Amino acid sequence: MSLQTTETAAKRLELLREVIAGLRRVAVLGNVGNPSNVLELSEVNTAAKTLGLDATIFEIRRAEDITPAFDALKGRVDALYVCNDPLFIATAIRINTLAHGAQLPTMYGIRQLVEAGGLMSYGPNYPDLFRRAAEYVDKILRGARPGELPVEQATRFDLIVNLTTAKALGLTIPEPFLLRANEMIE
Repeated sequence: MSLQTTETAAKRLELLREVIAGLRRVAVLGNVGNPSNVLELSEVNTAAKTLGLDATIFEIRRAEDITPAFDALKGRVDALYVCNDPLFIATAIRINTLAHGAQLPTMYGIRQLVEAGGLMSYGPNYPDLFRRAAEYVDKILRGARPGELPVEQATRFDLIVNLTTAKALGLTIPEPFLLRANEMIE
């Protein structure tokens, strides 16, 4: 199963731009020790240029790099894009606390980070992916050769918005945007 992290980076930036009027500068946190994040950082940078946004990349290697990155971005950006990485999942509360303190709306690719106080996420529906992965396991247990099974793309994507965070940041999310959301957290 493919998570399509890099393929949906541009969509996440577009959604962020829809919510934040006058968005011009975006900070991007990525774990450069993760090859997938390196690809996502490149895609975000390309998408930002296409959308007329200035992306400032912050290369994170360990949890201790997060606070200094926030110190460096304060007052320099309008929003924060966080790449999908286990390091950021483990430090979600710290990232969201720092983002709230800096009055920065956040965009993630994983809903759990929005549940932890982030503004919004757009990414594959993980329960759907898990069900489909179970189907692959069943096929393999019935004799299918793993190398002959195709890599499947995610088919369901979720837009999650945290209305409590939006209110705390003083953001008014446009009604048409909210109508497109799969879930709103209050």
